[in-house]
Amino acid sequence: MTEQPHSLHATAALRIGYGFLYLAFLLREFPHRDEIWGPGSPWTPALAGELFNQTGWSSILTLSDSRPYFEVCYLLAVVTSALFLLGWRTRVVSVVFAVVVASFHARSIFMTDGGDNLILLMAFYLCFTACGRRWSLDARRAGKRGTLKAVAVPARRPVPGWLRDLDLARRQLATVLHNCALFVIAAQVCLLYGSAGLYKVQGSLWGNGTAIHYVLNLDLFRPWPTLSVLVDRLPMLIAVASYLTVLLQVAFPFVLFSRVKYVVLPLLIGMHVGIAVLMGLPLFSGAMVVADAVFLPDRFYGFLGRGLSRTFRRADPVAAPTADAPSTPVPRQPRPEDSHPEHRPGKPVLALEGADEHP
Repeated sequence: MTEQPHSLHATAALRIGYGFLYLAFLLREFPHRDEIWGPGSPWTPALAGELFNQTGWSSILTLSDSRPYFEVCYLLAVVTSALFLLGWRTRVVSVVFAVVVASFHARSIFMTDGGDNLILLMAFYLCFTACGRRWSLDARRAGKRGTLKAVAVPARRPVPGWLRDLDLARRQLATVLHNCALFVIAAQVCLLYGSAGLYKVQGSLWGNGTAIHYVLNLDLFRPWPTLSVLVDRLPMLIAVASYLTVLLQVAFPFVLFSRVKYVVLPLLIGMHVGIAVLMGLPLFSGAMVVADAVFLPDRFYGFLGRGLSRTFRRADPVAAPTADAPSTPVPRQPRPEDSHPEHRPGKPVLALEGADEHP
């Protein structure tokens, strides 16, 4: 818990995933921003203020009713999501991102779907993680700074002992916060899957394998009615999907420390893809798929990164040697003064064969 931060690639995947999801969400709802969060929303700032008095929430969007102020806040949210995705000054931007998500979530809580709840929780948890140490602009800048320090002249004045101790305490505190937040994120996902599965077990519709049939016939969750009718005509598929959904959700917390999770995770991702397509809940499904990435170890991301690097290297015509070009560098050609000693007075000539081929 104190020596080194764990799963840095996984938390970076969470940062990239949720930053991308919220950025896409804001851009997708840009034409409808006034009806959902702006002054023209049916859920007026006055109604939001009455709800805040009961729930204790707050939002930066209710500080003013002017349209220019709302447009500035919306632009701030878009820019913050993009910077969080790229990992620029992640320590500060992660806090701003959490404030933005909480403000937009609280402003019109009845106008969005359930995916916002998980994104809100994850945005808060990610403030305490070192999610910017991998795959980010911060990591790139730190790498360049480390390279410059390696070639720079060492400082003449030694660093005071108390300053080294303070830096060590800061690093240990950041490591503890990161690991604790990582544990909370994993526990949150386990509780979500476990409670959802246990609630389904209590229902008779899931017990007889017909729950998905009724879901497919709800007009509120039928973005593609023809596709829903087509799937509903396969009763065996409906029953298998119903039982498999309950089994995966209940068993998920118990398979995390075994290799079975590499089978369960793709099945859960497929389930969420089906929810996104058939029920029209892409934000919720995307939030769940990104949350599942926290359970993949760093060696998996390292293997994935090496595979992608090899793929792009093969596809790069500049990096790959051509058939006409030699694969080894051309040796340096001898100069006239190398073969005539009189041209170089005072220096003997090396007569070793092939001496010029290895500079």
